[in-house]
Amino acid sequence: MVYPAAYQTTRIFGHPMNLFDIKITLQKNKLPYYVGNFLRQILPAGPLAKQLKQLTQYNAAEIYDRVNYYNQLTKDSTLGDSPTTLKDLLQLKSPSAYRFDTFEYARFFSPQLKANFLFGDVIHSPKVPTIQKSRPVVGDNRNAVLLKLDKKRHYLFVNDKKLFSQKKNLLIGRSAVNQEHRVRFMEMYFNHPLCNLGQVNTNNGKPEWVKPKVPISTHLDYKFILSLEGWDVATNLKWIMSSNSIAVMPKPKYETWFMEGRLIPNYHYICIKDDYSDLEEQLHYYINHEQKALTIIANANAWVKQFQNKRKEDLIALLVLQKYFKCTGQL
Repeated sequence: MVYPAAYQTTRIFGHPMNLFDIKITLQKNKLPYYVGNFLRQILPAGPLAKQLKQLTQYNAAEIYDRVNYYNQLTKDSTLGDSPTTLKDLLQLKSPSAYRFDTFEYARFFSPQLKANFLFGDVIHSPKVPTIQKSRPVVGDNRNAVLLKLDKKRHYLFVNDKKLFSQKKNLLIGRSAVNQEHRVRFMEMYFNHPLCNLGQVNTNNGKPEWVKPKVPISTHLDYKFILSLEGWDVATNLKWIMSSNSIAVMPKPKYETWFMEGRLIPNYHYICIKDDYSDLEEQLHYYINHEQKALTIIANANAWVKQFQNKRKEDLIALLVLQKYFKCTGQL
C-alpha cells in the first residue's frame, strides 16, 4: 500500500520519525504557549467592548446557545464566602496552564471583580458559582461554569489523510491504567483478537499489560480507537473525533468545553455499555456496516469544526465570563 506523504518517514536526531508525528510534536510544543502567556501579562488587554463587537460576525443564537450551556447561572447567584479577586488570579496555587488559560480572558475585565475557581480534574458540582474545566454531565451542575482550560493538552486536532477503508479492523488503546474502570477493561479485552491494547504506566495494572507509547499516526492505522475516561474526561477524544477513525467509549459521565454531554451515542462515536460487555458486538457491526461507520466519522468531524475557529472560541469565553459577573451581581 502506498501511504500519503503525511505518513512517510524521515529521521531526526538519528531516529526514524513520521512527518505526521513531527507536526503533532510541534503542535504540542509549549514554548510558544508560555511566551504568549508571558506577553499577555505585560501588554494591555484592550477594551472588552471591542472584543464583543465581533458577535455581529457570527450567528448570535449559536453563540449564546454555547454560552448558556457552559454557564447556566441565573441572576442573583451568590459568590460565597471566599471568592478570588481577578488581580490575584495568577497567584493561585494550581497548575500554570489553568491560570494562564483563565487569565487570557479574565484580563479583559476589571481586576477588582471576583470569582471562584476550581482547577484540575473536577468531577463534582460546587455549591457556589465556580469556574472550572470539567463537571458531571448529569445532576444539578449549574454552579459549575466551564471554560476552555488546559487547552494546550486537551485541544489537539489532526489532519488524517488515511481513509477508513485503509485501516485495520481492530481497536487500539494506549493509556495509563490507574482507575478501576480502566483495569476492568484491560482484564476483559487485553488478549482479545479484535484489540491492540497496552498500558503505558508501570505503577499499576499488570506487568504483562505494559507496552511502549505509540504515536498518534500509529493509532490512525486502526479503524477504532479506545477513549475511556480517566480521572475526568478522555484526553484523546478530541483528536480521535477529528480523524477518519472512530472513538469507542461508554456514554460520557463528565464534560468540558468540548460539550461531551451533548455527544450522541452511535452518531458521534461508537457507544459501548458501561460494563463493556458489548464491545465485540459493536466492533463487528461497524466492520460489516462501513457506510454507517463513515456517517459517524462525518458527524464527529462536523462536531470538531465548531471548536476550530479561535476568534469565535475567544468570543464565547468572554461572554461566559461576562455572564458569570452579571449573574453574581458584579456588572
